[in-house]
Amino acid sequence: MTIQDPKTASEIASHVEEPSQAELKAPRRSALMALGWARENLFSSAPNTLLTVLAVALLVWAVPPLLDWVLLKATFLGADPQACRDAGGACWSFIEVKHRFILFGLYPHDEHWRPLLAMGLFLSAIAISCDPRFWNLRILAVWGAALPLCGLLMWGGLFGLSFVGNDKWGGLPLTLILATLGIVLAFPLSVLLALGRRSDMPAIRAICVGYIETVRGVPLVSVLFMASIMFPLFLPEGMTIDKLLRAQLGIMLFTAAYLAEAVRGGLQALPKGQYEAADALGLSYWQKMGLIILPQALRLVIPPIVNQFISCFKDTSLVIIIGLYDLLTTAKTALSDPLWRPFYIESYVFAAFIYFLFCFFMSRYSQYLEKRLNAGLKR
Repeated sequence: MTIQDPKTASEIASHVEEPSQAELKAPRRSALMALGWARENLFSSAPNTLLTVLAVALLVWAVPPLLDWVLLKATFLGADPQACRDAGGACWSFIEVKHRFILFGLYPHDEHWRPLLAMGLFLSAIAISCDPRFWNLRILAVWGAALPLCGLLMWGGLFGLSFVGNDKWGGLPLTLILATLGIVLAFPLSVLLALGRRSDMPAIRAICVGYIETVRGVPLVSVLFMASIMFPLFLPEGMTIDKLLRAQLGIMLFTAAYLAEAVRGGLQALPKGQYEAADALGLSYWQKMGLIILPQALRLVIPPIVNQFISCFKDTSLVIIIGLYDLLTTAKTALSDPLWRPFYIESYVFAAFIYFLFCFFMSRYSQYLEKRLNAGLKR
């Protein structure tokens, strides 16, 4: 047993840093701030206190069974339907078995790498388009390369790729194609409709008002039904238009009518002085709109525009009315297998999760745009 030198011990102790008073008080201050926040936001009044208690009770009632079903009693990779029934929880093995059909629909199983690669190119082009550094002519080069490559991968027929008709397309690639092209093509049309509705020329204004009010007065299902069933009746005998193209046109025309009203709201929100200042500069009508009015108007209506984009993405599920198998339809069709039919909740949860990812991205990106373009009102 060694006896420690008192001098050495004192030297060691002198080098040990004592916590400062501020460090000792920091946890206490954080606890007091948390209590103050709870008192101000959760228990500020009798109704707020009642709602807080009810919300906590609801969480205590709902969360444990949900966790039990999602994780504790769930079956994962490799389980058969009988094992899923015996477990009593979520059967995520259903997603393992059916995910390729849900994602790619009736596309030939051995060729699934083609829609997967096309979807990757499509999403890459969308991601590049969201980067402000590409808000110039380079964006045309990106889409000019991405769209032909995606079409080549999906259709095939060249470079040794077998041909796959678009009647075999389905799942997530079809949903992305319909939603993205519908939004991209509808936006310029909506701007023209909004400008035409505010035009001083009665004929142009009447045509735009009639189109907007007519399309907004009917559901998308009826537009798709007309595009699929009624429109071919007006074509010359022997002439047909592809079913996918008809669906794309229906979605584009329907979305454009709603976007036009959002753009018109932005045009009306601008002060009259902006128009007068542009006229005082001697600008032509299109110079005034393109350089001064439209940039400000579109910044003001970013939230409703993105809201319509999200609605368009979800409304693609209605193309089942004309026999196209989008993501939600393939999730439903995957349940036609009698062995896996009891696990319909898992199929819808998987589809809902994919929809949520894309809609959440659009929502967050709109907030980024508002902050970047300073569209929010600062007080």
